[in-house]
Amino acid sequence: MKLIIGLGNPGSQYTHTRHNLWFLFLDYFQERNNFSDFQLESKFKAEVSSWQYEWEKCLLLKPQTFMNLSGESIQKICQFYKIDTEDWLVIYDDMSMDFWKLRYRDKWSAGGHNWIKDIIKHFWQEFKRIKVWIGQDKRYEVSDWVLSKFTEDERIDLDNDVHKETFELLKEKF
Repeated sequence: MKLIIGLGNPGSQYTHTRHNLWFLFLDYFQERNNFSDFQLESKFKAEVSSWQYEWEKCLLLKPQTFMNLSGESIQKICQFYKIDTEDWLVIYDDMSMDFWKLRYRDKWSAGGHNWIKDIIKHFWQEFKRIKVWIGQDKRYEVSDWVLSKFTEDERIDLDNDVHKETFELLKEKF
């Protein structure tokens, strides 16, 4: 069984914000690959979608715990389905580099991110990750920037490039 985790924040006020980029990607991925509709699974504190291909099942997970507490949701679903860390991957955003750059790692430090620290607290740091840079407008405070909505041009780039590049990277590495 494979598990793809997109980090974000629950609630409609966060739907199209930079911090929820990966919830948007999982929606894109789910729609294009015939996954089931996302359902709230309270025992995992997450929305879950699934897909069966021959003998392999794949789950998509949107933790509903807010980003900084994502480890709890991931731990619950991994324990329930007995998913090993080599069979799951976390996708999240970062501000430290240019807009839309992607990076894959199979181990990495938390890099100052509280949500990755929380996952490491539950699993150590040996897990696969993809991060995409959302840039940073220095005129904004960090929290205001990550919770800001994408511009129309950024949404077009997201739909035309970022989702497709992430999908290709997933196929190659996972």
